[in-house]
Amino acid sequence: MTARVLVVDDLLPNIKLLEARLTAEYFDVVTATNGFEALKICERGECDLVLLDVMMPGMDGFEVCRKLKANPGTLHLPVIIVTALDQTSDRVRGLEAGADDFLTKPIDEIALIARVRSLARLKTSVDELRARAETSVALGVTDAVDHRLDGGLGGKVLVVDDRVNSSEKILSALRDRYEVDIEPDPTEALFRATETPYELVMVSLGLANYDGLRLCSQLRSVERTRHTPILMLSDIEDRARVLRGLDLGVNDYLVRPIDSNEIIARVRTQVRRKRYADSLRSNVQAAMEMAVVDPLTGLNNRRYLQTHVVGLMEQSAQKGRPLSAMVLDIDHFKKVNDAHGHDVGDEILKGFASRVRRVVRGADLLCRFGGEEFVIVMPETRLSTARLVAERVRARVAGSPFPIRGGAETLTITVSIGVAESHGGESPDALIRRADQALYLSKSGGRNRVTVDGSSAAAA
Repeated sequence: MTARVLVVDDLLPNIKLLEARLTAEYFDVVTATNGFEALKICERGECDLVLLDVMMPGMDGFEVCRKLKANPGTLHLPVIIVTALDQTSDRVRGLEAGADDFLTKPIDEIALIARVRSLARLKTSVDELRARAETSVALGVTDAVDHRLDGGLGGKVLVVDDRVNSSEKILSALRDRYEVDIEPDPTEALFRATETPYELVMVSLGLANYDGLRLCSQLRSVERTRHTPILMLSDIEDRARVLRGLDLGVNDYLVRPIDSNEIIARVRTQVRRKRYADSLRSNVQAAMEMAVVDPLTGLNNRRYLQTHVVGLMEQSAQKGRPLSAMVLDIDHFKKVNDAHGHDVGDEILKGFASRVRRVVRGADLLCRFGGEEFVIVMPETRLSTARLVAERVRARVAGSPFPIRGGAETLTITVSIGVAESHGGESPDALIRRADQALYLSKSGGRNRVTVDGSSAAAA
């Protein structure tokens, strides 16, 4: 999924340099030469992330950042401040204005791409949660989400650092605002992190007998700590490892010597983000437990699809991005029920849903449409890619028999699939109808096959 980056600078050569570096890494780039123009672009929702120069006439980067963070519509847009200022006081000023990260001129290309990728992943994750939460509100199954951030104070912070001077300085800076646990042993730290609801884990990259990046990776792979923010503590010479950490999913970092004001600002930013994401996940989970989930397969049902797909298609049209859908139908399912009974039919439906779920992405919308029919809506996906995914689904279903009667027997099942890409301005019903017509051709053509909609193929 390609992120769209807004580059804001009053000097055209600077814009061209950043644009060239970003497009070489397959990011989409839009540009603005002043803060007023940048605010308008952000308010129209035309970017996913902002690279913002500080020194601009009329309105400097700090002021632009403050305005973005004060506007509910742009509050959660990641902002990277680009500056020639390299004093700690300048970083603190930017953090207090709401900036998510900093790049110092001259800009290092590897650092630029690592930071942009890291924040783009964060934006994608939050956008997905927001879309699902807002769908739940539209369905009337949950209350409206408060998109404002709380103060980011209070709660538990775990510091994994075996340098006494360093950990004591962190404790001194945070103790009035957070409950801080110091753990020099990384193995014990991993255990504590999984057993205690920490708001943030700080990991030193300079642990004497353990690779701090390995601990970061372990924290990301464990279910209970997957969404806990991680802040790396690094030394100046750790630059390459810091960039590797960002690729692993670490949220932020501090470079020693640690400034008390900067650590407070960075911790507060991460805690505020976590609490907002937690509230969105809670909202989504509440919705899933209500009338929008098919109780047999655990997938979203037709009601959820009909509401959520509207928002997905509106976003696709607004951003000029592709979106595809497929309709899947288990072949000869009535014969399964007639020959083996409805209990076996239910086993097949559950097993089918499980296999398909392992093929699609988290951002894709997989629903049981009714009976033996399923629908997948795939944002940011062109017809050619959707067809490949459909072929993988078909092969996964037909590739091995399904266990039935508690595993005592097996049954071979196949699926027919129709695929269509959205035409700009059409309704969700029209898109699903075209995919369904393609499904009919798969059925009439012999089943166990994928067919793409003719009008979608012609447009592609």
